[in-house]
Amino acid sequence: SRIADFQEVLGEPTVALGKLRDLCFSGIPFDGGLRCLCWKILLNYLPLEKALWSSLLKKQRDLYSQFLKEMIIQPGIAKANLGVSREDVTLEDHPLNPNPDSRWNTYFKDNEVLLQIDKDVRRLYPDMAFFQRPTDYPCLLILDPQNEFETLRKRVEQTTLKSQTVARNRSGVTNVSSPLKTTSNSLSEYEVLPNGCEAHWEVVERILFIYAKLNPGIAYVQGMNEIVGPLYYTFATDPNSEWKEHAEADTFFCFTNLMAEIRDNFIKSLDDSQCGITYKMEKVYSTLKEKDVELYLKLQEQNIKPQFFAFRWLTLLLSQEFLLPDVIRIWDSLFADDKRFDFLLLVCCAMLTLIRDQLLEGDFTLNMRLLQDYPISDVHLILKKAKELQDSK
Repeated sequence: SRIADFQEVLGEPTVALGKLRDLCFSGIPFDGGLRCLCWKILLNYLPLEKALWSSLLKKQRDLYSQFLKEMIIQPGIAKANLGVSREDVTLEDHPLNPNPDSRWNTYFKDNEVLLQIDKDVRRLYPDMAFFQRPTDYPCLLILDPQNEFETLRKRVEQTTLKSQTVARNRSGVTNVSSPLKTTSNSLSEYEVLPNGCEAHWEVVERILFIYAKLNPGIAYVQGMNEIVGPLYYTFATDPNSEWKEHAEADTFFCFTNLMAEIRDNFIKSLDDSQCGITYKMEKVYSTLKEKDVELYLKLQEQNIKPQFFAFRWLTLLLSQEFLLPDVIRIWDSLFADDKRFDFLLLVCCAMLTLIRDQLLEGDFTLNMRLLQDYPISDVHLILKKAKELQDSK
C-alpha cells in the first residue's frame, strides 16, 4: 500500500511536494526505482511538472557530456599532443611556464586535486564489493580503445606528485572513517580494471574531479567522496535501466545541488560564521540542553566538545556512522525535511539520548569511544527518537 501511495503522488501531472515529503520522510521503498525518482525531486534536480522531465534530463545529460569533453578529454588530447612534439618548450605555453594563466600550470594544479580524490575514492565503502565492480555503462567517450589521449586513469598513473603535498587536515576530518566500520581488506586499495572496463569508483572519481573543476572556490575537500558515494550507489542500482544508464550525469547534478546546501560545512574560513559547521555543532548541544539537561551537563563537565564527534556526523550527513543501506534510509528523511537538515540536528540529539545511560556512567575515555564509534545500529530506533524530539517542541 505504501508503494501505491507513492505511485499515486508521482502519477499526478504536477507532483504535490508536501505530500511527497511526508511519504519520503518515513522511508522510500526501493521497488520500481521509487527512491531514485524521489531523491531527484527532493534534491531539486527534477521539477514538479512531470511534462518537463524528459526534456530537462536530456539537456542536463548532454551538458554533462560537454563537461567531460572540455575537462577530461580536451586536456588529455592537449597533453598527448604536446608530449609527442619535441619543440613544445619554445611554444608560449610549456610545462615550465610560471604564468598562473598557463594551461600547464592549471594542469599540474588539477593533478594535485585529482590525486587526493583518487586516494579517497579508492577507499569508498571497503566492506562492499560494489564500488570495485565494473559498471554496465562505462563512459564510451573516454574508454574508446581508439583514443590515444590521456584519461584520468593514465593521469593518476603518470603523475609523480607526492600525495603528501595534498593532504588537507581539518579538525580530524582526515580520519573520516570510524575505526570499527572498516573491514580487514580495507587496506588493499582498489585494483584498476582492464582496458575497456571501468569500476564504479572510477565513475565517482570523475564526478568529483569535474565538480572540483567547476567549483574552484571550494574544489575538492576530503569527505565529499562520502557524500557522493550513497547518491551514486542509489542511482547506479536503479531497477529502471533507462535511468541507471545515466547514473553518472544524474549523480553529478544531484550532488552539485546537495553540495550547494551543505558546502558551508566544508569551507574552513566559514567555520565560525552563522552558516559554518561550528555553529551547527553548538546547535546540537543547545538542542540537547533543551531536551536532556542532565546529559548535556555531564558532557560539558567531561569537556567533551561537539567537534570531537559531531563534526563528522554533521559534515558527512552520518554517512560514516552506519552501513550504506542504513545511511540511505536516514537520507530519505533528511532530504524530505523541508527545513533542510534541521532534522539532522535532532537525529544527532537522538543518538546522544539513546546512549544516555552509558554516557552518564562512563568516563571521558569511554564516552569518547562511544561517540567516535556509535554503538546502536538500528536506524529506525534513532529516527523514531528524533521524530519524538521534533514533536516535543
